[in-house]
Amino acid sequence: MSKNALLQYAESLVEKKEFPLFKSGDTITVQYKIKEGNKERIQNFQGVVLQRRGSGPAETFTVRKISGNVGVERIFPIASPFIEDIVINKRGVVRRARIFYLRERRGKRARIREKRV
Repeated sequence: MSKNALLQYAESLVEKKEFPLFKSGDTITVQYKIKEGNKERIQNFQGVVLQRRGSGPAETFTVRKISGNVGVERIFPIASPFIEDIVINKRGVVRRARIFYLRERRGKRARIREKRV
């Protein structure tokens, strides 16, 4: 089985949801389903996209937020059945695809310019 055929097979197994196009530097809110016991609820995770990685059903994106003065990063698979919705809050202007330099910055230095529409 060739690599291309394997990718096509993997994509046929995963149900594809339509999300808005976003890139690194954008501030997004990911609405994520969480199961606690037999209950299910939706939790919002709002932060800056640090990177998008991979392609097809294996694509992931990393979101970073500051919670209680501590930086929290979470990696979401784009094809996850637990992602309910992705909302874009702000479009950011950055010059690179992976903005890991944001990890060392705090406060005003961690700001990203907003893209004018």
